[in-house]
Amino acid sequence: MSLPPAKRLSLRPKPSLNKKVRAASGSDSLPKKPALLAKVKGKQRAVDSPEPAAQKQKKIEVSVSDPSSSKSLPTSFKLIAGSYEKLLYGLEGTVSVDSSSCSFHLNPIFIFPAHVSCIKSVAASPHGGKWLATGSADEIIKVWDLRRRKEIGGLMQHQGSITHLEFPSRSYLLSASEDGTLCLFRARDWAVLRELKGHKGRVNSVAVHKSCKVALSVGKDRTLRMWDLMRGKGSASTKIGKEAELVRWSVDGTIFAVQTQNIIDIYSTDMELLHSITHPSRLHDVKFCKRVAGDGEVLLAGAEDKKLSVYDVPKDRTKPPTIIAEMVGHGNRVKAVDTIEVALPEGASRASTILVCTISSDGKIRLYDMAVLPARLPAEGEKMQLQSVAEYDTKGTRLTCLALADGNVDTGATTNGKRKREVHDEEDEDAEGDFGSQDEVDGDGDEGSGSDEDE
Repeated sequence: MSLPPAKRLSLRPKPSLNKKVRAASGSDSLPKKPALLAKVKGKQRAVDSPEPAAQKQKKIEVSVSDPSSSKSLPTSFKLIAGSYEKLLYGLEGTVSVDSSSCSFHLNPIFIFPAHVSCIKSVAASPHGGKWLATGSADEIIKVWDLRRRKEIGGLMQHQGSITHLEFPSRSYLLSASEDGTLCLFRARDWAVLRELKGHKGRVNSVAVHKSCKVALSVGKDRTLRMWDLMRGKGSASTKIGKEAELVRWSVDGTIFAVQTQNIIDIYSTDMELLHSITHPSRLHDVKFCKRVAGDGEVLLAGAEDKKLSVYDVPKDRTKPPTIIAEMVGHGNRVKAVDTIEVALPEGASRASTILVCTISSDGKIRLYDMAVLPARLPAEGEKMQLQSVAEYDTKGTRLTCLALADGNVDTGATTNGKRKREVHDEEDEDAEGDFGSQDEVDGDGDEGSGSDEDE
């Protein structure tokens, strides 16, 4: 499919994100006149279609509220993990209380081969977790309905392996590929709203700001690029002199991290390098996370040393982050990390907590409770050892990517006056769908068994 080429990015020595984040305060609409994707049934290619005249004046709204302050917390969650063996794992996470002590459980709900090549990225829509997107080396983005457990179809916009998927909100999906492009899809009808071009080579990672107005991307061309999602075009780029593998925004959106091998560079929104951290081991994933006890944030870093290191991120930005704890238990490299905030059952010592999930090349999925991390910082040089609260063993599957999604949500309240989310809406209808059960892959654990090498 051919789309109008995006305008060339302007080069600026120190482009500022502050203006972009605060811009368009009176308008949250994305670009009009998109190239539409025919309604997906199976594996169909995108086709150009003019926008109906009756819809030309209709605005496409993007929520810019802080999700943490507007949504009801889920009482359970879903965990989705992809693998080199093409298998997609789906687990349900639940919480129970016994004498004010919380117990966490991970139970499989589906395991099946989802692609014809290794799965490289997964993403779940926030605020209800209805949609699941999976990207593979087969160049296809598959869309699934997590509630009904059915495949919706395949998006074939890219001409290269899918490297990154992210839902900025429950209404939009952003993808990146080895073909050097980013694509913005609308979840209502999976229309291609914009194809963003600018990188010369593979795009490795994308991060969307909490306002949903600005995104950052890094790639093989050794540049850090800024995208204006409101206008659907690039706004600036800067050379960083190395091929970055990941870019991540902080929870409050005031800083971001760029990871390259064992280096984590911390930047301000003005693109000013604040700190450069050398991790003791080769890194595979990093993610900012809120504290449960106390205020502020931490930076989680999964690496070859089989641990998830916890960096304290001082509010004083002149002070560098330091390791204060380690989440241990894996027997091989930690490949990916994700977090989710859940409501705890009645009788628990607190109303909610934040769970940290990790996957490893040892085939195990582990769950950690952030509430165990105390507000008080340990003495200099000391590191707390945090044990997992639950685990699931895939029996040697080489896991590659991870996503967490909301499970059951208390729908007794509305969200900012908007209509209720029908979380249980036809949830059990067509439950058999296209998703496989655990029994379908019994005996397939040896598939693709070889050396665990990164692609």
